Amino acid sequence: MRALIALLCGTLFGAGLAVSGMTDPMRVRAFLDLLGPWDPTLAFVMAGAIVPMAVAWRVQSRMARPFAATTFNLPDTGRIDRRLAIGSILFGVGWGIAGLCPGPAVANLALAPAAAAPFLLAMLAGMALHRLTSR
Repeated sequence: MRALIALLCGTLFGAGLAVSGMTDPMRVRAFLDLLGPWDPTLAFVMAGAIVPMAVAWRVQSRMARPFAATTFNLPDTGRIDRRLAIGSILFGVGWGIAGLCPGPAVANLALAPAAAAPFLLAMLAGMALHRLTSR
């Protein structure tokens, strides 16, 4: 059941990225380029996600347990440290250069696999490097 829920959620997320145009790296770069032909589409997508997420947090806070698990697995709130700041900077630089982040890159495997594959391989290499160096 959990796999089916994950598949449905991932499919809905990927479809939303495709419909909103967020799988197009040029659209994302146009949002990040404040001095060029700025495209506000990503701002509207982010703003449109705030209301459903706020509702989801309210619903979750009133639930005793999730539908498909025994407990909620929520991250702890932590302080901003050097590792978090460096990771955020690396994510932002990669996002700006490629015009992709992990979600749209995975969705692009169905839409433009040749364009998404180098990004995904680099992302996986970075994840492996992190795992090796953080031990």
